[in-house]
Amino acid sequence: MDGVPEVLFVCTHNAGRSQMAAALLSQQAAGRVRVSSAGSEPASELNPAVVQAMAEIGLDISAEFPKLLDTRKVQAADIVITMGCGDTCPVYPGKRYLDWDLPDPAGLPVEQVRPIRDQISARVRALISELGA
Repeated sequence: MDGVPEVLFVCTHNAGRSQMAAALLSQQAAGRVRVSSAGSEPASELNPAVVQAMAEIGLDISAEFPKLLDTRKVQAADIVITMGCGDTCPVYPGKRYLDWDLPDPAGLPVEQVRPIRDQISARVRALISELGA
């Protein structure tokens, strides 16, 4: 172990909330945390309004794509943060889980995605502080 915590963000489609959270944590932690994201039922592409909302704050996630949640990702994580996937997100004993109850940006215009992005950013800052990263 190198002492660098690993955080996995999980939502159903891995096309919105979990992608925003992963990008924000990667940026704000600046290498002090390993970050990944996945979905229990990945979409075919990222939500365009999410990509736009992130670009507005200088984060280009346009090259990202929804990834399938698998056991290895969960086992590698120190903290698994779920975002509205309910029973479709598997729970493994011995893992630390947090559930961030946030609105789903699917189908929303960018004007309604921005507040979700900002809520995620605030939670990411709190997580970094908690981790001492």
